Amino acid sequence: MELHLQRRYYESGTNGILSHNGKPLCYTIELPWRNNIRMESCIPEGKFKLVFRYSKRHKLHLMLQSVPGRTLILIHKANDAAKELKGCIAPVSSLEAPGKGTASAKAFKKLMGLVFKLSTLEKPIWLLVDKLPDYYSL
Repeated sequence: MELHLQRRYYESGTNGILSHNGKPLCYTIELPWRNNIRMESCIPEGKFKLVFRYSKRHKLHLMLQSVPGRTLILIHKANDAAKELKGCIAPVSSLEAPGKGTASAKAFKKLMGLVFKLSTLEKPIWLLVDKLPDYYSL
């Protein structure tokens, strides 16, 4: 099972579209690309396994495994990448500006519902991250 995150990179943040089987699920926000610097950059493009994780701060959320040079890359709620993210990915319902979105809790709930459903199939869930083709706008 695979989710697909296609991103557009801006100087002040990274915006994306998260989809499953070609159907858009939500938008995403991240920090800008800064050469994969820990806590300052979005992660590099690639394919990563998604697993469930729990913490006091974020409660139940998702974590990407085997991100080159990085650990604890999470998918959790946030509406402003610069203020609330340290290299993680946040689902949002709409985009306001590079790295800024709205209604993250609503988008996160929708994403988690799908991932729970996919996890019952007992197959790994993967996140494919790449660049959004230039002919699409965000």
